[in-house]
Amino acid sequence: MRIGVPREKKDGERRVGVTPEGVRRLVGDGHVVIVETGAGAAVGFDDAAYAGAGATVTPAPDAVWTCPLVVKVKELQPAEFAHLVAGTTIFGFAQLNRDAALLAAVRTAGVQVIGYETVRDTNGRLPLLAPMSRIAGRLAPLVGAQALTTAHGGAGVLLPGVDGVPGASVVVIGAGNVGGEAARIAARLGARVVLVSRGAPRRDALATALAAEGHPIAAFGLADASDGRFAEVIAAADLVIGGVLEPGTLSPKLIPRALVAAMRPGSVIVDVGIDHGGIAETSRMTKLSDPTYVECGVVHYAVPNMPALVARTATLALTQATLPAVRAMAGKGIARALADDAGLDAGVMVRDGAIVHPGLAADAAAQRRNRTHAA
Repeated sequence: MRIGVPREKKDGERRVGVTPEGVRRLVGDGHVVIVETGAGAAVGFDDAAYAGAGATVTPAPDAVWTCPLVVKVKELQPAEFAHLVAGTTIFGFAQLNRDAALLAAVRTAGVQVIGYETVRDTNGRLPLLAPMSRIAGRLAPLVGAQALTTAHGGAGVLLPGVDGVPGASVVVIGAGNVGGEAARIAARLGARVVLVSRGAPRRDALATALAAEGHPIAAFGLADASDGRFAEVIAAADLVIGGVLEPGTLSPKLIPRALVAAMRPGSVIVDVGIDHGGIAETSRMTKLSDPTYVECGVVHYAVPNMPALVARTATLALTQATLPAVRAMAGKGIARALADDAGLDAGVMVRDGAIVHPGLAADAAAQRRNRTHAA
């Protein structure tokens, strides 16, 4: 099979969908890999490394996009729409739920889109999303600490504190891969952490583990956003980190505008799940070249591709997870690989112009209703 690896076009995105080692394995399997010039240069994989691994390196995007399987990282950008070819399969983060124009483009083009964020393993987990979620979770307290400085519009609070001055008050919402890592890093840095989540087992296990390390945190369950304790801790927080994910659907809006307005001026929201819509009503997507804005007196950091800040580590972690699926689709043929692997098939979002993922279908219908009501 011919496999295309494009150079990413999203603002600040430096990751690449296949490494030279991945190319070596695919070529060893008997496949042809076509890599766009400069695709891996930003993470230390130059064109010579790809050529040495057996890839065809080309400056012509169409040579990449006409391959039956295109392996990338972030969602398709408007500049890439013109290159889409009916019948091809795009394997990467899809992010179709929040972007009506993107969804319309892939449906019109007649491509199949398999989203990393909805592929499941035999235990129902999200193995391709997980490494990026963990990286984003580990980064969240660090970018939040930077946003809290006065140079970035923050209140001038030092996340770990200093002798006689306590660390920042950090609220982490969600105890999954993002939230768990964010709470762990923030606590170890010396912040005063409150972890709020609906799932008790992971929340309580993390609180117990951190207490054993000497980094105790507060933790409680969240029945719904009307919980009075929730509003209280948000209003008192220096930094709020949103780590809630509903796979294949838009995130719930847990922080209404009125609650954001109740936060102290110069406090910060890092809305990690902004690529699924975010959890604050005031959140809107930003980009790595311009990551923050201030609304209701609160600094918002809402970058959808945070792992690109550590692009080499993120590329190595991501491709380690995705390469087995790429090899399976190339080796068996895409249709057979999907038939043989229900978890991989669960990642299919759009096929032949039709929405096939239930979560995406529900979100698209809801957005149509909202537009109709607004009209």
